[in-house]
Amino acid sequence: MDSSQDPLESTRGLLAGTAVLRHGFLDVLGESTSSEAPTFAQRAMNSPFVATVYERLWRPASFYLASGVTTRAEQRRAATVLRLGSAHRLLDVACGPGNFTGPLARQLPDGGLAVGFDISAPMLTRAVLDNSGPRTCYVRGDARMLPFADETFDAVCCFGALYLMPEPFRVAREMIRVLRPGGRIAILTSYAGQRAPLRSGLTAAARAIGLTMFDRHSFVDLFSSAGLVDIEQRAQRALQFVAAGKPR
Repeated sequence: MDSSQDPLESTRGLLAGTAVLRHGFLDVLGESTSSEAPTFAQRAMNSPFVATVYERLWRPASFYLASGVTTRAEQRRAATVLRLGSAHRLLDVACGPGNFTGPLARQLPDGGLAVGFDISAPMLTRAVLDNSGPRTCYVRGDARMLPFADETFDAVCCFGALYLMPEPFRVAREMIRVLRPGGRIAILTSYAGQRAPLRSGLTAAARAIGLTMFDRHSFVDLFSSAGLVDIEQRAQRALQFVAAGKPR
């Protein structure tokens, strides 16, 4: 494979700044750390142990309980909604160990590139080990300031992470910014649309470990106000899937 097709070099060409190769992924943060006190959930995502068990045990079991949807079914839905058969660049925000980045990359056409983006070095180290391929590259950075130019990607997604983030709506706006006209965006996040007793219990439990529960309007309204079209939302127990397109 020549350098023009090397996913690392292709991704370097997309970055708005310098990056250091570290454990197989590109790092735009270096040794910098956040001054914010992380929650229990955020600390867990930065744990090497959690990174090891997340893809095979924690994520499949917890998300099936929360939604009733298997990981394989989630991946098929994502590939369909994002229209990956005609996408050339995919950005997977908060990709973790690449459990979606790798499988979705295989749905891209020849020459396609899937960039997995996360702030956790242990997660990205795991992603490089378990979910690398000729169409994948992983980048460490802060999703509140995605290091890419406007309209860089044909598809952008974030599955199961926005509720962990200190500024989730800022991250969502960044995702929209780097999406090309005609591109597709999809998120899977928490859902607090249940009846009052259950909703109150879920919200309190989530708050205790540092998670945010979003209502049915949060991201639909954000997408609509940003000018996105063809917005669809599916609520599944404690999770919601929201997808939309950016007008050409």
